[in-house]
Amino acid sequence: MEKLRKISVLLLFFSLKSLASQTLYFPPVSGTSWDTLAPNRLGWCSDKIDSLDAYLAQNGTKAFIYLKDGKIVLERYFGGHSASSNWYWASAGKTLTAFLTGIAVQEGKIRLNDTTSKYLGAGWTNCSVAEEARINIRHQLTMTSGLDDQIADPYCTLDTCLNCLAAPGSRWAYHNGPYTLLDPVLEKATGVTLNQWCNTKLKVLTGMNGSFLPSGYDNVFFSTARSMARFGLLLLSRGNWDIIRVLSDTAYFRQMTNSSQSLNPAYGYLTWLNGKKSYRLPESQVLFPGPLFPDAPSDVYAALGKDGQFINVIPSQNAVWIRMGNASQSVPVPFLLNNEIWKRINALKCFGQQATQQAPSLLRIYPNPAFSQVRIESPEAETEVSIYDVSGKRVYGPKQFRQTLITLDISGIPAGCYYAELKGKQGGYRGMLYKVTY
Repeated sequence: MEKLRKISVLLLFFSLKSLASQTLYFPPVSGTSWDTLAPNRLGWCSDKIDSLDAYLAQNGTKAFIYLKDGKIVLERYFGGHSASSNWYWASAGKTLTAFLTGIAVQEGKIRLNDTTSKYLGAGWTNCSVAEEARINIRHQLTMTSGLDDQIADPYCTLDTCLNCLAAPGSRWAYHNGPYTLLDPVLEKATGVTLNQWCNTKLKVLTGMNGSFLPSGYDNVFFSTARSMARFGLLLLSRGNWDIIRVLSDTAYFRQMTNSSQSLNPAYGYLTWLNGKKSYRLPESQVLFPGPLFPDAPSDVYAALGKDGQFINVIPSQNAVWIRMGNASQSVPVPFLLNNEIWKRINALKCFGQQATQQAPSLLRIYPNPAFSQVRIESPEAETEVSIYDVSGKRVYGPKQFRQTLITLDISGIPAGCYYAELKGKQGGYRGMLYKVTY
């Protein structure tokens, strides 16, 4: 019987190995070797890749990697950055924290319904005892703690900065303070430092490098671009690294990469989701209609950070791409830049190749960038037009129009990145708008 059991285990091992090798390639956990796939295998043209490279360089990119089936299709570095250079993940590290929390959940060290006070002790907020006791780990993972984010420093983790504004679970707000306090929760629950937990449960199993480093109230993860790509590949394989089940709690992973609450359908556990009917943004309480990245496949989920630190995971295409660098728009989540990169990726197909991506936005906006006037070609004859800045604040409209070619006076709007939203009888439409000054 024991011999039969061993044979069964071996058969299972090789079956899993065979299944993994048929779907995804995983680079060795040590060394620099990583299999590649020629871009022309995806039907991409070299001149179009040059255009993507130029766009990335012009927008402060330091590193860009595109993986297909786990193999490197594109790997680009700019401005003196290299494969050995470390760079910060900013808020893209939130998804990494969610993943590490999931490992603690699967090991029974944390339960999502545990109160945060169980690990931080009473008095970690400026709320009453009863109010504080209602905040739990799930609220921290979903940005629904109910704590007030509209304070002078939303990164602050001191009790004097954490004031109750709404009942936990009743309000979504992108609030860094409660998120950052997941770090001491993990340390208390696991009995080791955040970096030790990351090292033993993630890095040694996947070949990632990097560390969490203190920055003000935050702990910010720094690593090479390839390490960020390795994490993206780990997400694509649903928490598995080849046959190693790094995050085996499939229910947790499913919740992490799907709508975690109804207040912001485009948000899982510290992870952004495309393809939802609406979304909310940091520093805003506006619920915007449509998907977060209209030019990306609907099943994309992403880690997004300040200055354009991106991990995009595309299950339907068995692909991942990452971007590190700076961005001209200093916003917590530069989702517009992420979508612009998607537009360039969509354009990589050679002429005659059938596109596999979603069609671009329905709105045609020109000139773009614009100075004082802009024209919008509307899909409908009667629409209501509004313009929003990247924080979700309306800066124009709503204004009614009864023509398909709309001319807007935007001379009173400051220079910056915006998007125009049209609402008609048949649906809603939007497109990005760049305002410049001369």
